Amino acid sequence: MSTRVSPIERIRAEIDDLFGSERELGEVLEEVARLGVRLLMQTAIEAEVTEFLGRERYSHGERVRSGSRNGHCPTTVKTTAGPVKIDRPKLRGTDEAFASRLLGVGVCRTNALESLVIAGFVRGLSVRDVEASLADALGAEAALSKSTVSRICEAIKDELDTWKARDLSDVALEYLFLDGSHFRMHEGARAEPVLAAWGITTEGRPVLVGLDAGASESTDAWKAFLEHMVARGLRAPLLVVSDGAPGLIGAVELVFPHSLRQRCAIHRARNILAKVPVEHQAEVKAAYWAIFDPTGEPPGERSIAVARARAADFSATFGRRFPSAVACLNDDLTSLFAYLRFPLEHHKRIRHSNFIERTFGETRRRVKVIGRLPGERSCLGLVWAVLDRASRGWRGVTMTPATVRQLQELRRQLLHPDTPKQADTNIDETITAAA
Repeated sequence: MSTRVSPIERIRAEIDDLFGSERELGEVLEEVARLGVRLLMQTAIEAEVTEFLGRERYSHGERVRSGSRNGHCPTTVKTTAGPVKIDRPKLRGTDEAFASRLLGVGVCRTNALESLVIAGFVRGLSVRDVEASLADALGAEAALSKSTVSRICEAIKDELDTWKARDLSDVALEYLFLDGSHFRMHEGARAEPVLAAWGITTEGRPVLVGLDAGASESTDAWKAFLEHMVARGLRAPLLVVSDGAPGLIGAVELVFPHSLRQRCAIHRARNILAKVPVEHQAEVKAAYWAIFDPTGEPPGERSIAVARARAADFSATFGRRFPSAVACLNDDLTSLFAYLRFPLEHHKRIRHSNFIERTFGETRRRVKVIGRLPGERSCLGLVWAVLDRASRGWRGVTMTPATVRQLQELRRQLLHPDTPKQADTNIDETITAAA
């Protein structure tokens, strides 16, 4: 490509080439998102130079300011998405030093461009939304070609629709995690929840299972969400892990009445500490987490008895000083120790639902600068794109012959209590498949 082609045009050409390649759509969208960050930054800095000089690139009209462009130099800018390389314009013969209002004099962390990097590039937005958000901030120079934006948006929309309607009969879960996160997606309305379900399969692999918008986190909303997945073939898990939201708990008990329920230990810790003065929180926090130290007993009732004894000691220690905190601990205490019935190797993974909260938190932080997303579909597209990518890096659990046998026996006891114990040959076949 000619050296006279601007960096902006080169990036646009790279995006078009990607959509003409034979690579998988997921890989293409990932790379397009990175190129979109570069394109927005490059467009912004070029627009600033144009404003500073008072003329477009290669323009020979009347000069507002002395000086001219003098090529580019590679520059790395830090963003929340990681380092991004752009071509920073060089100037010569100016009577005043050029300083970018967006990037600063030197390489820095972007602030003014953060909302553009996050909100302005496709992640489920319509063509009009994308063009409007870019034009409002950077002017017409920032507009991508309509065909490119349209292809990206349509690809994301089609992928999301296919994913939400897919058959779940082949998704066999041992553990199901449920959580909701609130986003503003309707004009004039307060933040509304996006309901999410993810799990760990019988092979120990993490999987994003379901995602949908809900007007609230009521029992009806969660029940409809869970029933939709069941209708598509999702089987009951052994353990459902969630926070203590009453609507969510009610829906789980209705849809999966025989599954055990684990209350997230991290959510419960936050509830307890919220009832303790700041100067005493470190002491209470250490005592709370000591309850969850390894019991030294095999999974089952004996292990639960040890944890209950520790909870009783906690209550005796802090009952007079912080009665509200102690009452919070003892509320629904049984569900706090459900994980102790499961393999020891899985305990730290299944006693909380916090590993998705970091992703949800990052998503909320990124859209905070937008204020309100353009609509429900755009919101789901954004959240799905983030969670789908993040889920590829989630850790699963280790499945050994012993854990497979233990989980199979738990499944027989909980979900199929009238079924005789399976023969060892059948169990061995499952172990071989898991391996």
